Amino acid sequence: MKGKYSSPSRDSRSESRGKRRKTNLILNLSIGFVLLLIVIVSATIFLGGNNDDTAGNQLEKQTESAQNNKSDQTEKDNQSNEHENADEEKVDSTDSTDSSVENEDNTEQKQESKNQSSEQQNPTPAKEEDAVVTTGGTEENVKKPIENPSWKPIGTSQAGEHTSVYDQNSVDWSEMSQAISYATGIGQDNMTIWFLGNNGHNKSVGTVSAKGQKEKYRVYIEWVDGQGWKPTKVEEINE
Repeated sequence: MKGKYSSPSRDSRSESRGKRRKTNLILNLSIGFVLLLIVIVSATIFLGGNNDDTAGNQLEKQTESAQNNKSDQTEKDNQSNEHENADEEKVDSTDSTDSSVENEDNTEQKQESKNQSSEQQNPTPAKEEDAVVTTGGTEENVKKPIENPSWKPIGTSQAGEHTSVYDQNSVDWSEMSQAISYATGIGQDNMTIWFLGNNGHNKSVGTVSAKGQKEKYRVYIEWVDGQGWKPTKVEEINE
């Protein structure tokens, strides 16, 4: 009979052990769950921190890249401005050079025109070796008549049909005086005109002397259309 039936105390111990196992199992599961939560939370915090660091690094890199790009763009703009300024300086230098050359050309043209005008108003003195002393004179008081094939018209500022004018304030009188000065070699400012009058159509004759000198000269001139008065003969005369 004893072998078939267990005692109450044995059953109680068995039941107690079963409860402890369940309690231990639940406690172990709880501990495991808590550990899992700790692991998850730690991983989240760690990974989140890394992400923040990564984002911060990316932001820093982007900012640095933007600054570098801005610096590069500024440098490019400066270089572009330098090139533009250099090009402008080249253009200004070219324009200045062209303007200088043009001014020099204009100056040369003006000087050439001035020289031509001066030559017309004050022609090169005739060659003395070309002068020819003719025999005798038209009057008894003529000492020596001279003709020179090198004489040329002195030039004129007059236009249109010419009419001789014997007014000392006229252009024609001034140009006749220049022709007489040209033929005799006496400067106009050092020349005394004793007589200047008509000697035929577009022909004139004048008597002059140098100031302070006794020698007098009778000068024959004639008008050449478009070219002015031209000496034809000079006579050295007695007083």
